[in-house]
Amino acid sequence: MLSFVMRRLGTMVLTMLCLTLVVFFLINLEPNLKKLAISQTEMRTTAEQLESWLQRNGYRQNFFIRYGQWLGVVQKQPNIDPATGQAVARFRFCNEPAVPTYSGVLQGDFGCSTKFKTKVSTKLFPALGSTGILMFWVLVTMVPISLLIGILAGMREGSRTDRTLSVASIATTATPEYVSGVIFTVIFASWLGWLNGSAASASQGITFYNFTLPVMTLAIYGIGYIARMTRASMVEVMTQQYIRTARLKGLSFGNVVVKHALRNALIAPFTVIMLQFPWLLTGVVIVEVMFRYQGFGYTLVEAAGNNDIDLLLGCSLVSVFIVLITQLISDVGYAYLNPRIRVQ
Repeated sequence: MLSFVMRRLGTMVLTMLCLTLVVFFLINLEPNLKKLAISQTEMRTTAEQLESWLQRNGYRQNFFIRYGQWLGVVQKQPNIDPATGQAVARFRFCNEPAVPTYSGVLQGDFGCSTKFKTKVSTKLFPALGSTGILMFWVLVTMVPISLLIGILAGMREGSRTDRTLSVASIATTATPEYVSGVIFTVIFASWLGWLNGSAASASQGITFYNFTLPVMTLAIYGIGYIARMTRASMVEVMTQQYIRTARLKGLSFGNVVVKHALRNALIAPFTVIMLQFPWLLTGVVIVEVMFRYQGFGYTLVEAAGNNDIDLLLGCSLVSVFIVLITQLISDVGYAYLNPRIRVQ
């Protein structure tokens, strides 16, 4: 198992390098650099002045040198003030050193946010914490309900309960977040007046009234998906020979389900549940913007809309890391739950 984990970790590092290199290339395309220069100067700035700004702030250096500087394996060079000839920091609002230094991702420096005028880590990690709170309550709501629905539907295939729960699961899965969010807001916030339609920000205090709608919107889609997968796994397990043997030995239906069928039926849903983390990262972008919840998704949209290159790179790195680490946990957990995989 240790060798398997080490191989996967090596694959993760290589994958992160390849993906961040691709993202770094796409973000630093010429149109994005020009938009960044315009946003940091004046709208009527001439092309020569824009080019001078890009040269002065290091955006015209060799692509691989800039990528190495972002990683922290190549020294960052300070800017040279053309008036005095003195070395000055690239972005003064980040307190960057005015001397050559190794300062990149490997040193814990994600760069400077040109939109928020602060270090990327100062903006990114609090936003991740806010999204972590949202994702925690989504999982707490989504996982038990979906497992219960899937188990109840799969226990007796073809029954009225199975058909009813299956139709409900398909309906929720077919409804995207931006549709269910609007429906919930209209019903619970506008018509009934029970819930606040905006989560605003986690820093302003999370309450049941301003946090329930974002959680419901994210959870409703995942509930149907996990429930369908759980039902399919439960139906397959209930037709196995050892389940029939247990029934012939006189065990009650409830004992057969709890002691024999349930553990084996939850192997496949476990993998699906772990893969909900990457999906939640994309889902929160829509929900956080819709409900103005200032988390990771909201920050990502702000960075993309304002050509904030360093913040976009930080968000991309976090997204890739979360996707890869959840897949690793999923594989290790699957091996522990399935003895056949563990033996192999």
